[in-house]
Amino acid sequence: MFLKKIAFLILFLLHSLISTSQTQNSNRTFLYEGRIEKLKSDNVILIGTASSVSFNFTGKECSISLQSVDSYEHHNYVQMVLDGKYIGKFRIEKGTVQSFPIQVTSNKKEHNLTIYKTTEAHSGGILFAGTTAKLTSITSKKKKKIEFIGDSITCGAASDPSDVPCDKGEYFDHHNGYYAYAPILSREIGAAYLMSSVSGIGMYRNWNDENKDEVIMPDAYPNLYLTKDSSKPKYDFAFQPDIISIALGTNDFSGGDGKKERLPFNAEKYVSNYINFIKMLYKHNPNAQIVITNSPMVNGQNAVVFEDCLNKVKNAFAEDKQHKPIQIFKFKPMIPKGCSGHPDVADHKILADEYAPFLKKLLNEK
Repeated sequence: MFLKKIAFLILFLLHSLISTSQTQNSNRTFLYEGRIEKLKSDNVILIGTASSVSFNFTGKECSISLQSVDSYEHHNYVQMVLDGKYIGKFRIEKGTVQSFPIQVTSNKKEHNLTIYKTTEAHSGGILFAGTTAKLTSITSKKKKKIEFIGDSITCGAASDPSDVPCDKGEYFDHHNGYYAYAPILSREIGAAYLMSSVSGIGMYRNWNDENKDEVIMPDAYPNLYLTKDSSKPKYDFAFQPDIISIALGTNDFSGGDGKKERLPFNAEKYVSNYINFIKMLYKHNPNAQIVITNSPMVNGQNAVVFEDCLNKVKNAFAEDKQHKPIQIFKFKPMIPKGCSGHPDVADHKILADEYAPFLKKLLNEK
């Protein structure tokens, strides 16, 4: 028994030394982007849509360790890019940490692997628990930065039935964060991006909730996990984007499921909440250019009211000399081809191609 305790103590000390070494080197061996939480063990939880961890390494192969973590056990997904080439969507089964082998095919001496979270924050986190790779240093390239605040459209939700048909599986089975419009256009114009998006969420009410049981974006945003869970860390606003794009309103205008009581759209409350939300964003991001958008999913008379609301929001800051003038971008109406009335991956490319030139021009002016 005494020998077993000594052996255990030695293993514990070795583990502590290794953990300390990883912590000291983490800033130069791993690059993190998006809404993530760094844990004391030097592991990282990928939280938001398309949040990522990237590293450089040598050799022809390695493995990475991932785990789906949530308040209940379920599977989750990541997407990976190796040496600039997309290599697919990977399912992380529920349960303990799993190992994923990575095989290199190029002849480059040094390789880069980036792991992106496919799903949104409300689909649970993905724990990155390390890699067997022979790591080399990695540095962040200086880029202009855009934050995208939105709902299921921004999340890339219900856009990809390629693995699981629309009428099968779980809601998050059809997510595709990597090929949502915001990451697509950010890659096209060479910008770093942060996704702060939640399916079904709105500015003053949600898809099927009158702000009674569910959190709305102005309340969820300051929480790192985009929830109302006070036990979770606060968002630190460290990203400091050059542009903040806000695409919220699809759910405020929604009629809900047709079963639960749904009140008429309240333009005054929508505009008021929007103005206060922007004031909060300015408080933490004083140099950001804010862009507010309509929705390709809101049509008819609702689209007219929506545009009027956006103009009222913009006009509320007309005398604001401290910040850049608010810009409005209008997506063209779209008949979506994804699951449950959402844009599919091809639709997201269309949205990205529409929006990219507008944002690129703004970035070039900064």
